[in-house]
Amino acid sequence: MDWMFPAALALTGTMGVLMGIWGLWYLISSLACVKRPMDYGFHPARTKFAVLIAARNEELVIGPLINSLLMQDYPAELYDIWVVPNNCADNTALAARSCGAKVLECTVPVKSKGEVLRFAYNRLRGRRYDAWLVFDADNVVDSRFLAEMNNARMTGVQAAQGYRDSKNPYDTAVSGCSSIYYWMMDRFHNGGKAGLGVSAMIGGTGFMVTQTLLDRLGGWRSETISEDLELTAQTVLAGERVAYVPKAITYDEQPLTWEQSFTQRRRWSSGTLQVAQRYLPGLGEEQALRPRLTLFDFEFTLLMPAYQLSALAGLVCTALAAALGGKTVLQSLVLALTGACGNIAWAALTATVAAGIVLTLEGKWDRRLWKGLCTYWLFLLTWLPITAASFWKKTTVWKEIRHTRGMAPELPGR
Repeated sequence: MDWMFPAALALTGTMGVLMGIWGLWYLISSLACVKRPMDYGFHPARTKFAVLIAARNEELVIGPLINSLLMQDYPAELYDIWVVPNNCADNTALAARSCGAKVLECTVPVKSKGEVLRFAYNRLRGRRYDAWLVFDADNVVDSRFLAEMNNARMTGVQAAQGYRDSKNPYDTAVSGCSSIYYWMMDRFHNGGKAGLGVSAMIGGTGFMVTQTLLDRLGGWRSETISEDLELTAQTVLAGERVAYVPKAITYDEQPLTWEQSFTQRRRWSSGTLQVAQRYLPGLGEEQALRPRLTLFDFEFTLLMPAYQLSALAGLVCTALAAALGGKTVLQSLVLALTGACGNIAWAALTATVAAGIVLTLEGKWDRRLWKGLCTYWLFLLTWLPITAASFWKKTTVWKEIRHTRGMAPELPGR
């Protein structure tokens, strides 16, 4: 049994090295956010947009979204709002029509948002739109969103992700944690990628893709439960990059309970694994033929579940190595618990500090966020078992998260 202690130390070291490599690259790309995002300038309104909203039982929240879209600082004749109800048991379609949107009833069986978007695209592509915008039904959109996306497109951008803000960060600790996570993604992920000159990541809502790019991709092709990450992969493989347009702002409704958050993040983790399995081989082949920093960076993004699994394995190995130093069962248990708690305490400290930094940089400090700030470390920690469960059994069907907050976004300090 003498081999167990050095073996546990070796495993701990291996997990630490793997996490360190991934973390170092993410730190480098995150620090690139200090570079000011590209200014796309002002351009005359020339882009004809199709606005797509996949909606499932969204009667309570669809109104504010449509109203915010109708109030855009953009010519009304240059965009159409299409709500695509699917699998509904309420009056989503009626609510959408009464608010002034066009309704395209989904007439085929669908299991995911990507399938809904593909259905809508196939039905509407003959209407000669220049670009497509996608929102979730629970969103509220800033009045300059379409104008800013037009500015980006007129400079040659083929795909773009806007700034994802939060509609309800002060509701619960969970909505606060989710809001902080999105602000982290805005500042350090997409902002960092933009500063580094690589591809940002499409985040499911508040994004644009041009008809020109879709023609190159062979249409709206989505085979996984993570249609946004899959579209990012297809864009990168096509030699393009997703631009980051922080002036195009969308306010998103965050989950209110841990159960809703687990469901959402389980879907994200499963989708990332599906996209990684489908696209990492192609990305590797393309990297071998035409090496590009964008490909390398996106491959690291797809390795996020592996990083999280390594973090969980590292936590277990640290506890095991500590336990093997004990001479009695009780000593072993105490040492194992101490080792695990030490790692968790360090992770909690760094997560809380990072959350405080992003709140400062984004100007989001508000006393009502204290619950989210104090539990953000737990939000990240619970992602480890969620990812491990997704490795064991992937989620392949989109599960509804009911939205109820039909409200305008609440700004800090109110």
